[in-house]
Amino acid sequence: MATQTSPQISGNYNADLISIKQAIGENSDVHFREFMVYGFNVRAVLIFIDGMQDEEVINKQVLQVLMQDLKVDSEAITLSSIKEKILPLTELSEINELEKLQEKILFGYTALIIEGMSTALLVGLPSGSKRAITEPVSEGLLRGPRISFSEVLSENTSMLRRQGLNKNLEMKLYEVGTRIKRKLVIAYINDIVNPELLQEVKDRISKIDMDFIAESGYVEQLIEDNYMSPFQQTQNTERPDRVINSLLEGRIAILLDGTPFALIVPVTFSMLLQSPEDYYERWLPGTMYRILRFFTAFLALLSPALYISFISFHPGLIPTQLAITIIQTRQGVPFPSVIEVMILEVSIEILREAGIRLPKPIGPAMGIVGGLIIGDAAVAAGIVSPFLVIVVAVTAISSFSVPMYSTGITLRILRFAGMLFASVLGMFGTILFFLLIIIHLSKLKSFGVPYVTPFAPIRFSDWKDLYVRAPLSLMKRRPEMMKTQKKKRRS
Repeated sequence: MATQTSPQISGNYNADLISIKQAIGENSDVHFREFMVYGFNVRAVLIFIDGMQDEEVINKQVLQVLMQDLKVDSEAITLSSIKEKILPLTELSEINELEKLQEKILFGYTALIIEGMSTALLVGLPSGSKRAITEPVSEGLLRGPRISFSEVLSENTSMLRRQGLNKNLEMKLYEVGTRIKRKLVIAYINDIVNPELLQEVKDRISKIDMDFIAESGYVEQLIEDNYMSPFQQTQNTERPDRVINSLLEGRIAILLDGTPFALIVPVTFSMLLQSPEDYYERWLPGTMYRILRFFTAFLALLSPALYISFISFHPGLIPTQLAITIIQTRQGVPFPSVIEVMILEVSIEILREAGIRLPKPIGPAMGIVGGLIIGDAAVAAGIVSPFLVIVVAVTAISSFSVPMYSTGITLRILRFAGMLFASVLGMFGTILFFLLIIIHLSKLKSFGVPYVTPFAPIRFSDWKDLYVRAPLSLMKRRPEMMKTQKKKRRS
């Protein structure tokens, strides 16, 4: 059985124009600009989508050039004369299938059809309004580059190129989405990355099968190792400097058109508590802040559970004077400690969510004022104790000190599970909960790399960038866990 071929552009101007309009359908944003190529007295049409092309380029370098009296050493206009002698454009490509032409037009390309030619030209690249390059919103720093990715893929890839000249920085382009297609790029440094890791990433990207990939969060969920785990197995970032530093460690970046968030794979738990600022400051302050983050992550996870354990099950473990103070503050509180903690924790989560959804000028103020009012009112009403307000406030502040917002969400979810364990089994339940998390993390992998490396398996050579951020002069080798082609950072 013969395969059905796609209709071709015939060169008959009227017939081709009718066929294209029928293929385009009732898309009111598709415009047809007909004109005469006066030097050769033939008709032509530009087909484009409103708002998805650079109007200055189209007007000055296509329309103005073709509509003036052309003087070309040829009796008839030809495709080669247009490409080589007439149109001053760097981006020109040919297409002769009507179905592919329709697809390209709807993707934002500008098509040029000239009477008598059986081939259409795609002039320029899709363009449109762009957001100005701004500071990263979710990863603020005091010291470091003030630049973040945008929603335009070509701008994001150029930002990586501008980080520094490297001929081995490679970017492979994919199209994802079955009904609505989007461009996706994986970036890596060819002579550093582990080939097995690179192949694994390519395989997972090529298996993505979904109508539309709206944001890089879709990609993250479709390629992760264990979707049942509460821990993220890719790192999302707005910062080009974080991406380029990860590439130099042998990792791979995934950039999707339409989102400013790039993904970095593989990821380990310690990466989620690191900030680019650790490396921009000297090693002593960098180490101090990194240790502080590990401690605050512990507080954000277990503070309420420890409070419930001590108050409800093990008050004898509390120093006598402190125990007397806590008992006095709990006088008249009608609820057990677990209900008391739940009331405040749920209130804090509601305030946090409301602060995000509100307009920016009033969101932070509402969160602060709302927290103060609710906390003070709850204490005055005798619903919670003042000591618990301090514990919950410290817990909330600790979760904000985690550099990655997604990691903070994970800790907040697990915090409620820890509170339930503590309310049933006391300190034993809290310890059991912590051990279950450790067991889960020990089994979890991100693209074949153990999630808790270099804790387990122990790789002491990688401990120079764990709790302690060693001086840069001592960090001579790339992470052993990445199994890179080139082990040394220096030639």
